[in-house]
Amino acid sequence: MNVVVILLPPLVAAALACIPSGRRWWTPGVTLLSCLLVLVLAARLAWRIAAGTSVTAELGPGWSNWVMVDGLSALILLLIAVVATTAAIFSVGYMGHGERTPRRLRLYYANYNLFVFSMLAIPLLTEPTLVWIVVELTTLCSALLVSFENTHEALEAAWKYVVLSLMGAGFALFGFLLLFAAMHAGGAGPYTWTGLIAAAPTMPPLVAQTAFLVILIGLGTKVGLVPMHTWLPDAHSQAPSPVCALLSGIETTTILYVILRLFPVMQGVPGAHAETWALVLGLISVGTAALLLLQVTDYKRLFAFSTVEHMGIILAAVGLGTSASYGAMQQIVTHSVTKSFCFFAAGATLLAVGTRQIGSVRGLIRRAPAAGAALLLAGLAITGAPPLAVFLSEFAILRAGLVQRQYLVTSLLALFIVIAFFGVMLHVNRMVFGTAAGGQAEEDPPDETAALRFRLPLSCAIALLIAAIPVIVLGVYIPPPLDELLKQAAAALSR
Repeated sequence: MNVVVILLPPLVAAALACIPSGRRWWTPGVTLLSCLLVLVLAARLAWRIAAGTSVTAELGPGWSNWVMVDGLSALILLLIAVVATTAAIFSVGYMGHGERTPRRLRLYYANYNLFVFSMLAIPLLTEPTLVWIVVELTTLCSALLVSFENTHEALEAAWKYVVLSLMGAGFALFGFLLLFAAMHAGGAGPYTWTGLIAAAPTMPPLVAQTAFLVILIGLGTKVGLVPMHTWLPDAHSQAPSPVCALLSGIETTTILYVILRLFPVMQGVPGAHAETWALVLGLISVGTAALLLLQVTDYKRLFAFSTVEHMGIILAAVGLGTSASYGAMQQIVTHSVTKSFCFFAAGATLLAVGTRQIGSVRGLIRRAPAAGAALLLAGLAITGAPPLAVFLSEFAILRAGLVQRQYLVTSLLALFIVIAFFGVMLHVNRMVFGTAAGGQAEEDPPDETAALRFRLPLSCAIALLIAAIPVIVLGVYIPPPLDELLKQAAAALSR
């Protein structure tokens, strides 16, 4: 199987979604079919990589400088496919709820498929400048989705997102050009991830280190690392909830993947301190996000700030060294599946109450039991409550820090995680179980109006159920193929 085929379904679906049709199921149907096909292809690819098959070797010599698939890229491809599929299912009911015109829905699903295509291209490509191009394509497609609701707040968030992301893109491009110059200063070779690793010992250390820092700042802007994170809470709160699941659940991780590709390169550069920079920037991001979670007033922004926290945790884990690499990969998986579930729960809550303000939502478990239960599980899951998936990955990272005797770093990381737990659960508890203004508990509706309780659209309920499965299962059991894929992905972070 030529792995490039995985890019075709979303392109075809984007074209088909633009075709006017009198059937409302047409655009969501072709999108869901495309995502399911991508999921099958990505799962098959990941299975083969976990089994030890060299998929890249099957491409032939003509593709070696363009496409590469190893454990790390296969893991990211699989996560993109999983989140895109569940978000497509959730979109059916979420976007169908309201008075959106067929033209607006065609625009949404066309951009949705192009966004998925641009993310899939990032882990497949091996030439850094081509990766940079598709990274910016994700910005273009996702900005149109962030501004989809066409409100003042959504347009402002989209412009802020575009401006800051493009500024970061300029930094990243300059960094990649410096990296190209450093590589060819030590001798010619293919400008690919593997070519950079091979050339690293001969690179001028100062130029290579400068390139890494500039790329870290530039791409860190799009990942949402502090202090370049200011656009993220706005964009991830104003976009439609299925898009938020893509943005927070997998897009930030996909861009972080590009940064992770540089660590084995920098390990070969004499005197480089890439892990130290990752550790410092990661801890700053985790600590800042944990404190901001205490004072947030919008529950979609609550989960957006949580994304900043988790990107920091992953980066800090990489900074701890190879002993924490498996935990970092595990954290990437658990964060992606859990954060997408969080925004599905937030979307269900928004459909039920019609507001994003935390202070306006009380007694949700009585008003909308399904949305309330989902929001409670989301809060517990994303904060690392046992025995859910994030707890297992965060425990692995903290244990690796203690094994390496990084007691100060591990203590700070644990402290920030605990603060974030209380910050998120304080708000979630009030929304789910809290009382109405004035201190009176909200009463259940009388029998004659019981039928008027909010009922979640069927596709949204299905998406929540499907998304909840890995959140629960991965906290107690990691399937052997996934475990092997995580080991291969962790191995890709070192020389």
